[in-house]
Order: sequence, then C-alpha cells, then structure tokens
Amino acid sequence: MRSGESKPADIRALLIEDYDAVIELWQNTEGIGLSEADSRENIRRFLARNPYLSSVAEKDGEILGAVLCGHDSRRGYLHHLAVRSDQRLQGIGKRLVNISLQNLKAEGIDKCHIFVFRDNGKGIAFWAQNDWEARLDLTIMSRYTGDGSPSPAG
Repeated sequence: MRSGESKPADIRALLIEDYDAVIELWQNTEGIGLSEADSRENIRRFLARNPYLSSVAEKDGEILGAVLCGHDSRRGYLHHLAVRSDQRLQGIGKRLVNISLQNLKAEGIDKCHIFVFRDNGKGIAFWAQNDWEARLDLTIMSRYTGDGSPSPAG
C-alpha cells in the first residue's frame, strides 16, 4: 500500500453480534426488502444453519457492507447484499460476493441464486456486470406457512 492510500475493508464472517449494525445498513439500502424473516432470532437461526458463510466488510470497527449466504445442500443463495452508500464503487460488494461463492464452493455447492426486485435497477446492473444472468425461464412463487398475516416483502 502506498502512502496516502487507505487500507481496504476487511471481510470476515457475519456474527449475530453484528445484527444491529447490519439491520441498520439494510434498512438504509434502497432495493432491499425486509420482513419478520429478518428478525434477530431468524438471522441467528440462519447463521447457525449456515455457519461462516455470510460476511461483512468492516473497517475501523464500522460495518461497510454485508451479505447473507446460505445453501440447501443443492444450491446456494445470497440475500441482502448491501454496501453503505458512501462506500460504493470500491469493490466491496464484489469482494463480498466472491468470498460467498468461494465459501459455497468449499461446501460442494456449484450454483448460486439471488433474488432481486424487478424495480431495483442498480442492483440488477451490479449483478449483470458481475456475470450473473437473469433466469427468464422461471417464476418465483411463494406461499406463507406461518401464523398471522405475512408481510408483503417477506
């Protein structure tokens, strides 16, 4: 690193202790839909089921980016990739995605899916620029299995 250059953010495993900072990042990121599925308890369960697959980008004790990564033993899934708006275009998102894909590969997972809202143009552009392809042959369908009323985003 040359004099005057700042140190890049460190990428490390997302821990439940990061929840408050990460949920705030997601809440402040356009294009991310949150629901009850993103409660502290549900994220804790997700992380326990998929240990060390989800990541954060951290610099000087601040969370600059985050991604949830998991799998069902057949396919990998990335959720809620976010980079703080003042930290974008520095490669943080790409680094988070690449470490997620490496982690999935180490688990024997050879394909990964993402879910992007149709009106999230910036998100779609990011994924397309990073060699992800839209699947026009599929439609996602959901059914609520819980009690009460589901949230529209969940």
